[in-house]
Amino acid sequence: MRAVGVQEFGDPGVLEIIDLPESHAALGEVRLRVHGAAVNPTDTVLRDGSRAQLLQKTPPPYVPGMDVAGVIDQIGAGTETDFAIGDSVMAMVVPTGSHGAYRESIVLAADSVAHAPASSTHVEASTLPMNGLTARQSLDQLGLRPGQTLAVTGAAGCYGGYVIQLAKTEGLKVIADASKADEQLVHDLGADIVVPRGDDIADQIRKVFPDGVDGLADGAVQNELAVPGVADRGAFASVRGWTGTGERGIAFYQTSVREYDHRKDLLDALCHQVEEGFLTLRVAATYASDQAAEAHRRLEAGGTRGRCVITF
Repeated sequence: MRAVGVQEFGDPGVLEIIDLPESHAALGEVRLRVHGAAVNPTDTVLRDGSRAQLLQKTPPPYVPGMDVAGVIDQIGAGTETDFAIGDSVMAMVVPTGSHGAYRESIVLAADSVAHAPASSTHVEASTLPMNGLTARQSLDQLGLRPGQTLAVTGAAGCYGGYVIQLAKTEGLKVIADASKADEQLVHDLGADIVVPRGDDIADQIRKVFPDGVDGLADGAVQNELAVPGVADRGAFASVRGWTGTGERGIAFYQTSVREYDHRKDLLDALCHQVEEGFLTLRVAATYASDQAAEAHRRLEAGGTRGRCVITF
């Protein structure tokens, strides 16, 4: 069974095709024939060794990837599920050793898998699970009410785009950042107000909302640069584990999407929101499995809008 992984950490060139034993679904599990695996920043961090300390007890090869879409081709004996062989599905994967999304077949807990949006291709569906769940968790943490204000940094990215679109379904007023080239995109995603991206993001927010915003989702990882844009006793969601400064009664949250593993209910809700036209699936490009290094190089070069997807 083919996969894309690394035997040693390094630049994108260390990614290679590896052969893994075929796996089979047991009780409570299903097996996917993978047709699309989206490439996310967290994949590059695994590949380059930035999180090597977390893998000390796990021998290589290491297979990256947190997003898959494909077809159910096996259901574990005795598993109670609404899935049938041949169903088009999507899932978030929590990588462990060779158990990552960049493989042509993967076994997952049935409660980590959801039907793919009826209107989507496998490639498109693979861009939704991890980023969609991350956006969902940030909004859940911020706990804003209809009519309140939300700022989104990194708004043109996949996480930022999903945050904007989900926030608008919940009646929030959204101010988001964008480069000149991305202004129309961010408006089209649903942002009510678009301001220039940059280190002065807090000043840009305060120009529009002098008292600050009720909540901020920091997709651009601007951390302390963005905090002054939040109102007293507001809320701030970090996607990279930043713990915040504890100032002015602001509640600081660390969004960790792994906590939303086994949340089929949330994936089902995201699926329906795509089908209803509330969420947009964005694909930047597709790459065959032996071109995975090129997909990583493109992501790391910056400026990608939508996700690169590895196909099997």
